[in-house]
Amino acid sequence: MTTRRLFLGGAALAAAAVGRAAMAALPEPVLRTDTASAPPLEPSAGRPYRPVVTLNGWSLPFRMNQGVKEFHLVAEPVIREFAPGMKAQLWGYNGSSPGPTIEVVEGDRVRIFVTNRLPEHHAVHWHGQRLPNGMDGVGGLTQPHIPPGKTFVYEFEARRPGTFMYHPHADEMTQMAMGMMGFWITHPKDPKRTPGYADCDRDFVFLLNAFDIEPGSATPKVNTMLDFNLWCFNSRVFPAIDPMVCRLGDRVRIRVGNLTMTNHPMHLHGHEFVVAGTDGGWTPPGSRWPEITADIAVGQMRALEFIADEPGDWAFHCHKSHHTMNAMGHDVPTMIGVDHREVVQKIQKLIPDYMVMGERGMADMGEMEMPLPDNTLPMMTGTGPFGALEMGGMFTTVKVREGLARNDWRDPGHYRHPAGTVAYEWSGATPAPARAAAPASASDNPPLRARKPREGEPHAH
Repeated sequence: MTTRRLFLGGAALAAAAVGRAAMAALPEPVLRTDTASAPPLEPSAGRPYRPVVTLNGWSLPFRMNQGVKEFHLVAEPVIREFAPGMKAQLWGYNGSSPGPTIEVVEGDRVRIFVTNRLPEHHAVHWHGQRLPNGMDGVGGLTQPHIPPGKTFVYEFEARRPGTFMYHPHADEMTQMAMGMMGFWITHPKDPKRTPGYADCDRDFVFLLNAFDIEPGSATPKVNTMLDFNLWCFNSRVFPAIDPMVCRLGDRVRIRVGNLTMTNHPMHLHGHEFVVAGTDGGWTPPGSRWPEITADIAVGQMRALEFIADEPGDWAFHCHKSHHTMNAMGHDVPTMIGVDHREVVQKIQKLIPDYMVMGERGMADMGEMEMPLPDNTLPMMTGTGPFGALEMGGMFTTVKVREGLARNDWRDPGHYRHPAGTVAYEWSGATPAPARAAAPASASDNPPLRARKPREGEPHAH
């Protein structure tokens, strides 16, 4: 849902509200709280550009004011649904976490109004931008902090095209752990003369982020360093992450920014891609090579490009297996090979809903229907046309289809495989395994003999 009213996020922040008179000269803030991927926001004024699609997110509208492109960000508490059955109390911008994507064009004069509706001070850093030092957004170093209830203005020229981010640089550990971040795209003003850049038919963007939220609770633990239990694309986890829908033959770009506390090897099935852009700009074509996995470090952005020439539903995910799980328990013991049926029978007399878990591996959890704490998710979940997917976290699909319209972003459903192209059970005789022949006699394999060195012989080293 998109609305133009301001969302306060709780009576505790009423004192921080900004009055209507003070807001009168600002661009009217736009708020969006739903979690679907919004269609591309075509530019209403200014230089033309081909807009991006923010996965499970949206792009922030702007207004033109005497040649300046003006945006209004509102830092505030938000409620974010990670997947049906779980919502979190986060901090974000304009009703969502991450905040909306900002899209501008190289050479634009940009003015961003930032209103602080948090219970503490704030500042916004424009990650990767070339700008005057006083606009860099580091509270205490390049500017005063933005107090609760106040609005600050950032103004600079978008000097170089590329893929960027924005995030707090005030109480950064807390505010980023609470979900404050967003994507920034600077489109080239002359795409055909921008070295390394190529127009794409589909241009997707999203941030990698992570949270530590205990089952049954709703607020992240901000002091966690590494042991996060929810690994997200744009604060969504599988199976609630939208697919990236492409036409067969489309040139596709996937821009990924990493604002977690660790690296993520992003892996695409069925295709090869090149890293066409980094946080430093577009990479020269002569420096590229084909990959199927690109490791994205903390604070980095990567633009991955490929031709979607293989139809199907292709997985796209972090290749750290724990990052494709939900609400993991780090202290769960390994029970593989342990027969604890007798113990289970005794436990079930006290807890009727108790279930055996993990003695044959963890795959059973993908199909289990068992009671969960309030406001949490199964560790392994999701279903496909052939049964349980047993995934979670940083996992989605690239859906490549023939015959889609150019601007058709709708989920086409499961892929219909041509006859004879799906793995199947073998029903014939199983050949006996080939084994190495035993030696014909002891002489073919003489025994090793040890001999004590004679006096005066050198010892082996």
